[in-house]
Amino acid sequence: MRFLLLFHFLLTFTTCNTETTMQTTVAQNSIIKAVIKGEAQMVESALERGADVNTIDAQKRSLLLLATQNRDLKMAQLLVAHGAGVNQQDIMKDSPFLYAGATGQTELVKLFLENGARFDVFNRYNGTALIPACERGHLEVVKLLVNTKDFPIDHVNRLGWTALMEAVVLGDGSDTYVKVVKTLVDAGCDINIPDNEGVTALQHARNRGYTGIVEMLEKPAK
Repeated sequence: MRFLLLFHFLLTFTTCNTETTMQTTVAQNSIIKAVIKGEAQMVESALERGADVNTIDAQKRSLLLLATQNRDLKMAQLLVAHGAGVNQQDIMKDSPFLYAGATGQTELVKLFLENGARFDVFNRYNGTALIPACERGHLEVVKLLVNTKDFPIDHVNRLGWTALMEAVVLGDGSDTYVKVVKTLVDAGCDINIPDNEGVTALQHARNRGYTGIVEMLEKPAK
């Protein structure tokens, strides 16, 4: 008799747990889909009913990262207002802040800086938000970050490159990249940090014939 009662209790307990887990999963999938579709009212309603603002999908992408990937400023503002973490990383080590910087979303970078963006959380290359911004020529983001107090503008990623180095090596020497380099130099970056082969950004610029960047980097050396 006791065994039957215990079995019944365990069966009931397991069933309740299973139902609760399924309900939670359905709720998570629902808010994830709503964020992806940009359905702000539905998302806000779910959050007010107690949905987790830091819900993640199968790739560990947070709601805020999904909104950032969709370039959905209003959704991001809504999620941040409800306490979404701006540094939460997915399996690729992308966070909302890092992704916004890398993709040139200046308004989102501002939003995340104002809401706890950390400078010691790095991407899969062990880099900051500034490094890919320089690589891709996102000038306004570069200006914003180098003028942010305590931002590590001379951080070296696991490839052995600084933000300046990426602007030279992976840029095309065009006017945009000249402006990126000028912004870094004006902010006081160390132009003498070499890559893993001992080659400086100035030497790389000379080798590539990037005259405008060469002139920019030669001035501080005089």
